[in-house]
Amino acid sequence: MNPWSQWLIVWALAAIAQGLAWARQQRTANATLVDVVWSFGVGGGALLVAATGAGAALPRQLLALFGGLWGLRLGLHLLRRAQGEAEDGRYAQLRLRWGAAPLKWLAMFQFQALLIALFALPFLAVASNPVQHWNAWFAAAVAIWLGSIAGEALADRQLSRFRADPMHRGKTCRDGLWRYSRHPNYFFEWLHWFSYVLLAAGSPIAWLAWSGPIVMFVFLRWISGIPFTEAQALRTRGEDYARYQRTTPMLIPWLPKEER
Repeated sequence: MNPWSQWLIVWALAAIAQGLAWARQQRTANATLVDVVWSFGVGGGALLVAATGAGAALPRQLLALFGGLWGLRLGLHLLRRAQGEAEDGRYAQLRLRWGAAPLKWLAMFQFQALLIALFALPFLAVASNPVQHWNAWFAAAVAIWLGSIAGEALADRQLSRFRADPMHRGKTCRDGLWRYSRHPNYFFEWLHWFSYVLLAAGSPIAWLAWSGPIVMFVFLRWISGIPFTEAQALRTRGEDYARYQRTTPMLIPWLPKEER
């Protein structure tokens, strides 16, 4: 199938899925589901593109494995959080400003559908790759994918364990990976997108795979990731989180600084 036909199908299915999620949000007044649908949607997009791509079997099989398992793990993790906690603080703040506002919430959910399509662009490059045999690029892709998925899962588990203890209410997690980065989960999420760049080596549209890590970094660093998360953390944890900001690297893990 033509890559751009694949892309339009992914976008159309994502719009339908997020439309259904929006309808549920209107009933429950909880928009956290938008992130769950985004995760499953990107993973499903990888499976669809891999199944219908015109490239060699090996890169398409790796794409299905990488994207499918990544989306399943992240989606299930977010779904468990959505079922066990109140609305995510980012959306709770929007609700204070917007109220019910059906059209505003619909626009937000459909913007997330567009993001599913945007993050499917690297998959088009991989699924068009004609390289049929294992090489150093594919081996490196496997190594990066395994390391990033393991790192993100570990960071999520450490944070969930910390938050589950009532004694930690109002405190900032500094356990494990969170001692070396304020957002280790985001770091490994960003790193994961480089695996598709490597899988696309040899594709006639390999350049398209770079949209994954570039767009993800922009969103995490300046738009919807770190800014919203840290603003919410400062509202709820105040000086404790401000001290954490002063001593701990923002994204890329490194040794923490001593506060002066």
